[in-house]
Amino acid sequence: MHFIDRISISSGTVWEDKVGYSRAVRVGNVIEVSGTTAVENDVVLGEGSVYDQSCFIFSKIEKALSEAGADLHHVVRTRAYITDISRWIEYANAHALFFGKIKPATSLVEVSNLIQPDLLIEIEATAIIPG
Repeated sequence: MHFIDRISISSGTVWEDKVGYSRAVRVGNVIEVSGTTAVENDVVLGEGSVYDQSCFIFSKIEKALSEAGADLHHVVRTRAYITDISRWIEYANAHALFFGKIKPATSLVEVSNLIQPDLLIEIEATAIIPG
């Protein structure tokens, strides 16, 4: 039996081992980036701003993709979970800043809560690299 190589990308947080997940996983030419929030060293960045949190998250996603051998141009889908859909334009503006020319498929879904009350949005990404 032939198995495709699996590469796990870690961000180094204690939660990865506690929960049992990776920041990103590459299998073959597909990279899945886990739900990502605007937390760095246990501090929420961009508190109160969906736009600032989204920009920080996209930067974290870009870093994970780079470690997996990809970049934002390889992203084919983004998924976002926002706690207040009326603030969608803030997310849209951040998404356009990072993906305006790439134009991946995307979804934006309102959720009642994220893991911390000051987190306003969580974003996932899927990338496919030539192979």
